[in-house]
Amino acid sequence: MAIPYSYLLLFISFLLFPFASPSTIKIPISPAITKHPSSSDPLKLLNQLASISISRAHHLKSAKSDASSSPIKAPLFSRSYGGYSMSLGFGTPSQTVNLIMDTGSSLLWVPCTSRYLCDDCNFPNTDISKIAKFIPNLSSSTRIIGCANKKCGWIFGSTVLSKCPSCSSNPQNCTEACPPYIIEYGLGSTAGRLLSENLNFPNKTIPDFLVGCSLLSTRQPEGIAGFGRSSYSLPGQLGLSKFSYCLVSRNFDDSPVSSDLILEMGPSSSGDTKTAGVSYTPFLRNPGNNGSNPAFQEYYYVMLRKIIVGSKDIKVPYSFLVPSGSDGSGGTIVDSGTTFTFMEGHIFNLLSNEFEKQMANYTKAAEVEKQTGLKPCYDISGEKSDVLVPELIFQFKGGAKLQFALSNYFAFVDKGVICLTIVSDTSGSGGGVRSGPAIILGNFQQQNLYVEYDLENDRFGFKEQSCV
Repeated sequence: MAIPYSYLLLFISFLLFPFASPSTIKIPISPAITKHPSSSDPLKLLNQLASISISRAHHLKSAKSDASSSPIKAPLFSRSYGGYSMSLGFGTPSQTVNLIMDTGSSLLWVPCTSRYLCDDCNFPNTDISKIAKFIPNLSSSTRIIGCANKKCGWIFGSTVLSKCPSCSSNPQNCTEACPPYIIEYGLGSTAGRLLSENLNFPNKTIPDFLVGCSLLSTRQPEGIAGFGRSSYSLPGQLGLSKFSYCLVSRNFDDSPVSSDLILEMGPSSSGDTKTAGVSYTPFLRNPGNNGSNPAFQEYYYVMLRKIIVGSKDIKVPYSFLVPSGSDGSGGTIVDSGTTFTFMEGHIFNLLSNEFEKQMANYTKAAEVEKQTGLKPCYDISGEKSDVLVPELIFQFKGGAKLQFALSNYFAFVDKGVICLTIVSDTSGSGGGVRSGPAIILGNFQQQNLYVEYDLENDRFGFKEQSCV
């Protein structure tokens, strides 16, 4: 159960803070230290990941606004509770913390101070006391963000001074600290204060970087690095021209294997040169007017034109494929923070029904469907020949086709049982488009793909690639 906003605000209000050229960055992203008992109870784990993916989708659909010449690289590790993490250094001297890479949000925050609390964070084999925390007292470069600082306005908007009582009457001499922030995610929430701090990469330091110092979280044991489209996200603050990654395969466990997240800073000298072998589709902006959710502007929308199962085009209504100008509903986003791809109920029913038609010769595993929340599932343990599974293709604007590897959309979840790893809450079965994106392309479907966010040229690229 998430901690109520009122409690978070009260807790933070009473906490004292006793602390006063183009380049490319490569950061490894890798599997987690946190371990789930996947070998003993894989069905329970899959049910948890499916539920987390749906909870994450609910959040995204109704979200609240909240220099060398070499690449900067960092390893990405898959987390068994659904995301991919990386390590970054903050402060002087540098302190290393782990953060989940999240393209569906923007603020970068870290577990902060020795008093950091995390409610409902008893994940298997996770010791909260051993989670790396940033200690502002140990850094000589830490500064609290004030109400008059434009970076406070990044988070709280142009009317931020109205939230700072002492600044309303005397804005020119405002010394009050920026108000506490509270951010909700599909899985939990976090709250804290905003700091200005050094962000440290090997051979490069970024001064005056806006970072959230989180003091209290629910179900968020480690920090989050927001890679969304806002000015205060990590790409926004660094002025990235491009970032890319290749996600290692996850087998519902935590291996020490990692892959690289690559950050390219400043204007690209190559202009609009395309990466060899990569298919591109333009990014879209959610066109919603004042009636739509401002948080939708943070998302990476792409124009999905067709979903193909085997040789059959799924007849998805156009209203689901394009975000609406009236309320921002509909459309497809790419989200590294979602595990299994989410589809509105109407689209999911079309997709799953087509798989069932084309795989009617195989035995349904109804009990596994109930236990995992995934469907359709098939018991293929008794099959004496190769199992024929229809291919799955997403076709995007510009002609880019993403043909998924079989392991990216069907997975062995029990002895001899395979399930489709796309989820829905199915409440959209009536056919109407609900608030928020209709399709959320999750990280499970992005495994073993080179994925490129070309911000300078406003396009999304991908190609098949082994990530190990």
